[in-house]
Order: sequence, then C-alpha cells, then structure tokens
Amino acid sequence: MSELLRIERASKRFRQPVPLGDRLAAWLGRPRPPRAVQAVTDVSLTVARGEVVGLVGESGCGKSTLGRMVAGIYTPSEGAVLFEGAPVMPGGHKRSPRVQMIHQDPFASLDPRMKVGETVAEGPVAHGIVSRAGADALVAETLRRVGLDPALRNRYPHQFSGGQRQRVAIARALALNPALLVLDEPVASLDVSIQAQVLNLFMDLREAAAGGSGLTSLFISHDLGVVRHVSDRVAIMYLGRIVELAPTRTLYAAPAHPYTRALLDSVPRLGQGRGVFHPIAGELPSPLAPPPGCHFHPRCPHAGPRCRVEAPALLPVAPGQSAACHLHHGGTAAAATA
Repeated sequence: MSELLRIERASKRFRQPVPLGDRLAAWLGRPRPPRAVQAVTDVSLTVARGEVVGLVGESGCGKSTLGRMVAGIYTPSEGAVLFEGAPVMPGGHKRSPRVQMIHQDPFASLDPRMKVGETVAEGPVAHGIVSRAGADALVAETLRRVGLDPALRNRYPHQFSGGQRQRVAIARALALNPALLVLDEPVASLDVSIQAQVLNLFMDLREAAAGGSGLTSLFISHDLGVVRHVSDRVAIMYLGRIVELAPTRTLYAAPAHPYTRALLDSVPRLGQGRGVFHPIAGELPSPLAPPPGCHFHPRCPHAGPRCRVEAPALLPVAPGQSAACHLHHGGTAAAATA
C-alpha cells in the first residue's frame, strides 16, 4: 500500500499567557522563564492508504492535539505533517478538504442553528464539489450511507439522539469525499449499545471503500477494546511521545513497552471473576514540566539510572514492532556514555 500520511518529528507547544505576578517579577528585575505546554514531542508516524491506525493513551497525553495537527486545525511548532507528500497546512492555511475530522461530542461540533441537511451540504458547496442545485441530492445520498432517513435533513441537531448526531457528524465529513478521516474519540460520549452501532457503521463504510483506495483513518481513543476492533496498527502515546507502534495482533499478544503492558493489565475482562486489578501507579506528569529522560520513568517498575537522564528512541524490537524503551536497547542500569 502506498503512503498517504507522513508525520516527521512533529512537536506542538502552547505558550501560556504571562500572568500578572510574572510581569511584576520581570519589572522588578527578576524575570521568570516563559512557560509552555509541551503537548506533542518529536512524533513520527506513517499511515498507508486504506489503513486504520489506532492512537491510544491516557487523557492529556497529546493524542487529540496530534489528530488536530493531522486534520489541519493546528500548525506544528516543529517538524512536518505531510498529506500525499505535501504539507497539510502550508503557510498556516489548510491545503485540502480531503482530510476531515470527526469530533468526540457531536452536539458540540454541530451548529445548533443549522438544519442537518444544511450542515452536510455546507462544505461540498463551499469547496465546489457540488452546486447548490445538486446539494440536496448529495445530502440525501450521504445520509443514506450513514443509515439515516433523508427525510430527517430538515431537523435540527437537538431533535436527534446522541448516536444519530454522531452519524450526522460522520455524514458531514464523508460529504467532502475525504481520503483521510481523523476520528477523535468518536464513540466515547455514547451509550454502549449506540457505540456498537457507530462502530459497525464505521466498519461497513470501510468495507464499502475497500474496492477503491479504501477508507484511511487515524482512530484516536483511550478504549483499548474499541481500538483492537477497528485498527490495523496501534500507536501508544504517553505524555506527548509515541512509546510503541505495532500491528494490532502483535501489540495485544506481546506488548513491548512497560506502559503498554500496564494499560492492557488495567482492562477488566469478562469471566475472570473478582480479580485484583493493577492500575498504573502515580499520575500523568504535567506537560508544563515533563520528567527528564524517559517520560514514563517515574511510574515504571523497571526504571533505572539511564531512564532518568536519556530519552529512549522509538526503535525496532521485532518485525513490524517498535518501542521506545531502554529495556530492549542496552538496558536501564547505567546512562549511555559518549
């Protein structure tokens, strides 16, 4: 499969406004260094045409920020995000509508003052994909694709259930004929039964597209079960960095990074009775002041002196599987020497 998306050492920082206390300290001759949230750090990733890559991590790890860089909402502070070989946002402006994003909360992402038919038609008309005269037929066809009756196109978002609203959000994205979908927690705000309906819809859309170039997606979630169901490969993200990348079956059968193993051990399983769960120790550190070396070392049971001073690179540990962990590359006992 040919490459559709390439992320090259992309980072994203958010500068915080200088508070009044810091401004007063600077005026008194005691300036404080500017503070920045390091949301994404030096991430590299490729996605092939027709592939679904799952992006998993705890809340606050930077996965949604990475998704918004791919979708052309945020510009990388460093590095590059390339779609079909060209930057997604040259000069700070999104280049192509063929990358679309589906957000977590459809009620927040849909305009409550617009009928859903107008919402679905707005993008294709604005980008010249369809004329205003032909917009109604496109809306009807797209709503049918996502399992909604075209007669509902004159309703407003509040007149739909949560699952129906998410279908409308999917229809809005599909109406632009995207080559790449970024799905940011698309089922997290839905009931379990509705989650199953939306996931089945996603799988049906993917199978329908398999005859052509296929439906290419970056699927962002913290639900390991959902990601296992829909993804070809999985990237595990921790505090702005990708710490493991592997085919789905390999990652779930033989995780290489301690964080991945800890995430899998934390998932409750049916049939195991009243077992003892082992949540990950500690809290996710602040991206305002991430730990030196390996970001996971304050919570890792295998951390050694090297982990505290040297950030591990994402390197191969098995065919198709990479991990950013010193356990697989020289050990953790001592810091690397020049």
